[in-house]
Amino acid sequence: MTLTFAVTWDYRCPFARIAHRHVVDALLEGADWNVTFVPFCLGQVHVEEGDAPIWDRPGDDTGLLALQAAVVVRDHDPERFPLVHRALFEARHAEGAHLRDEAVIRSVLAGQGVDADAVFAEIGTGKPLDVVRDEHTAAAEDLDVWGVPTFMAEGRAAFVRLMELPADAADARRSIERIVDMLTGWPELNEFKHTSLDR
Repeated sequence: MTLTFAVTWDYRCPFARIAHRHVVDALLEGADWNVTFVPFCLGQVHVEEGDAPIWDRPGDDTGLLALQAAVVVRDHDPERFPLVHRALFEARHAEGAHLRDEAVIRSVLAGQGVDADAVFAEIGTGKPLDVVRDEHTAAAEDLDVWGVPTFMAEGRAAFVRLMELPADAADARRSIERIVDMLTGWPELNEFKHTSLDR
């Protein structure tokens, strides 16, 4: 039976990187999942009351350009999206690259066989920014989402913080299926947080 869920992301968050590596690694190894990847802009979350929304001044945000590029790939080249998605996270967190830099994003896209010119032409239309805004806003308004990574299924949402990258695809699959099972099968659980870390 296909597992259906959604998960938010912003490339700036190290915990989003970990969770999305689990999701992507399992998908690439054939996990029978129907996953909706939902862009969520942390810059908008931190806009002060009374200030203009980040959508009205996207150049002020360090993460919106990468979100827009990823949305273009997700919506126009879905087979390549998992690899591009993983590569953008790795560029930011493993390589320390700045994803507000168009050249960095172009390099990541080209490295995964994506036509960067076509992606940036689409960004130039303004439509990808609208998509990011609308999907972010829907998650925030419909399910009270406030951060990344948030998993969503069956009308429920939970912010999840995994601490380690997956050991392998089987580990990735187990972790994500456990998360979704807790989200959908154990709604009585509201919070479960370790008081200390082993590392």
